[in-house]
Amino acid sequence: MIKMIKEILSIFGGLVGSSEFLSLFKGKERKLQEFQLALIKELEKANFQQIELNKVEARHKSIFVSGWRPFIGWVCGSALLYHFILRDLAMWFLTVIGLSLEPLPALELGQLLSIIFGMLGMSGYRTYEKVKKIV
Repeated sequence: MIKMIKEILSIFGGLVGSSEFLSLFKGKERKLQEFQLALIKELEKANFQQIELNKVEARHKSIFVSGWRPFIGWVCGSALLYHFILRDLAMWFLTVIGLSLEPLPALELGQLLSIIFGMLGMSGYRTYEKVKKIV
C-alpha cells in the first residue's frame, strides 16, 4: 500500500512528492494519511469517469465518435504496409516496366512506431487485465 501511495505521489512530482511538501506533515502522520487517501479517491474517481466516457463513446452511432481508435489502428497499419511493402514493390514494378521516377516518399517511421507501440502497449495491458480478471 505504501509503495502504491508513493507511486501515485510521484505522479505529482515536484510538488506533492517533494520532501518539502511531506515535511509539512511532520508529526502529523494521520493528516498525511488522510491526504493520501483523499488523493487516491480523487484519482479513482477520475479513472471511473474516464471509463464511463469511453463506454458512451463506444456506444455512439457515429463512426467519428466511436471509431477513432479503429481508425488510428487502420491508419497505422496502412502506413506500415506502405512503408515496408507497397513502396518497394511499386518502385520495383515501375523499374520493370521501364519508368524512371524519383523514389517514392518515405514515412517518418519514428513517430509512427511510437504511436503503434503506445497502442499495442495499451491493448496488451488491457489483455493482461482481462486474463487476470482485474477489471
